[in-house]
Formats: sequence, structure tokens, C-alpha cells
Amino acid sequence: MNLALTALFLATTLSAFMIALSFWLPLLTPDHEKLSPYECGFDPVGSARLPFSLRFFLIAILFLLFDLEIALLLPLPWAVHLANPLITFYWTSAVLTLLTLGLIYEWLQGGLDWAE
Repeated sequence: MNLALTALFLATTLSAFMIALSFWLPLLTPDHEKLSPYECGFDPVGSARLPFSLRFFLIAILFLLFDLEIALLLPLPWAVHLANPLITFYWTSAVLTLLTLGLIYEWLQGGLDWAE
């Protein structure tokens, strides 16, 4: 019980010290760039109805697709403990092959070129 109270006191004291330090430590020198809003690479000054490139959204969708692929591949090391790990290997190979072929197709079509 005494060890738990000591750990709780130490964690609370350390947290309070770090919070207080974060208020006093930074140099507060606001300028025009720091005070302006960040709008995902678009200039926030001017008309909001300006056209923009749809390639930005294509790149974003491709990033999300491959990010999802990584999330789906994360549990694979635990698949070796299944009854038949070869089935998991075959499905993983099929998904990776399909995504690789899609990436090659996008690359050959010029969909990954940022500038025209």
C-alpha cells in the first residue's frame, strides 16, 4: 500500500512539474505566420471558390489505401499459430499482389505524377 501511494504521489508531482514547466519554458514570439490558420496547403486568404487539383485527393486516397493495407498486415505474425497458416499466407499474397498491380497501373497511367 505504501509503495502504491508513493508511486501515485511521484507520478502526480512529476506531472504537475511538467505541466508548469510547459507554461514557462516556451518562447512566446507570435508573428504573422504563427498566427495565420493552416488550411491543408491552401492559401487561406482570398476566395474560397478557387478550383484546385483533384490529384491531391487521388494521392490522399492512395495513401489511405496503403495505410489500410499496413493495418491489415499487422496481425500476420500471429497467424503462424493458426491451425493452417498457409491459407493466411495465400490470402495475404493475393491481397498484396492485387494492391501491387493496382499501384503499377496507377503509376503507368501517370496518376502519381504530382505536376502535369
